[in-house]
Amino acid sequence: MPTIECPYIKIEQRGQEFFLIKLKARDLINISYVSVRGRDNEAGAVQRFLNTRRISSIKEFTLHQASFPSSIVLNWVNHEQNIEFDESRLSIPIVPKSAQLIDGQHRVAGIQAAVEENEELGELELPVTIYIGLSTKKCANIFLSINTEQKPVPRSLVYDLYLVADEEIVDPTIARARDIAEALNTEEDSPYLEEIKTPGSPRRKGGIALSSAVGAIKPLVEEKGPFEQIGIVNFEQQKDIIKNFFIIISNPYGEIWQEKTNAFMYASGFTGAMEFLAKRMIPYCTNSSYNFTREHMQAALKIDKDSLILQEEVKGIQGKEAPNIVFKALLNNFFPSTGNDQIRI
Repeated sequence: MPTIECPYIKIEQRGQEFFLIKLKARDLINISYVSVRGRDNEAGAVQRFLNTRRISSIKEFTLHQASFPSSIVLNWVNHEQNIEFDESRLSIPIVPKSAQLIDGQHRVAGIQAAVEENEELGELELPVTIYIGLSTKKCANIFLSINTEQKPVPRSLVYDLYLVADEEIVDPTIARARDIAEALNTEEDSPYLEEIKTPGSPRRKGGIALSSAVGAIKPLVEEKGPFEQIGIVNFEQQKDIIKNFFIIISNPYGEIWQEKTNAFMYASGFTGAMEFLAKRMIPYCTNSSYNFTREHMQAALKIDKDSLILQEEVKGIQGKEAPNIVFKALLNNFFPSTGNDQIRI
């Protein structure tokens, strides 16, 4: 029976021992398996079913970046071939299905898929935490501690870090949406100049969180989205169309545009406007010989001082309903010119 020997660090927390080690990817793949709660009738079954999209994403990350500093957590359950150890080293039997995955099942599955494509990645060293013979209750405690007590990083921080991260790990659609949001926040003629809140900016009422702006812009710039469908894939063109749209919305507000009474100074207003741009204004301008000028948009979207959309109309309304109210309010002021003598059926 093959075994591997490795140095370890033994840690005890509240009477529970575990070992910190490093394993090569191929050895980790060989000994570990997923025990799914509700499917597998065995102690320690706390996992959910695997998500193929996450596996595919981690596979691509492994092939191009392969950086995994966080420990993968195992529960050794093979009582016939036990782990042996002395004062300095562990001896681990390389036997399939010997260690349940408590945390890291998608990482291991994604790495395995990458190894199948590039065998050299089997030599990749990975940090591993290994427990021995945990009960289902103790596995559940660890799983819940990792997945509920540790709060996820705010999305605004994630999107802000896209500016400095390697291209290989950045989602290009989110990166494009983030760049457009940044332009809206910094260009002098933008209605959202310094109104998009980035990590580290002072807390204040109103303004659009970077995560909200990126989330609202993303559907327009994604693959096969509204812009790509009409052949507008250039950053400057996409950014200028969005900026032009907000300029014609902001014009009727005049000096009160930046007031906290304005619905467009909040995420619901921004999101509703982006949905209207995607579903109504872009098709209208495209059908008008690709005319995305401010003058053309302004002629169709006739907001005046008596039809301003205010925050009081959506305040206290949760979920998707608030952006829907803004969308409908814009629709009520939308009067596109009709008629096309070039229709052919």
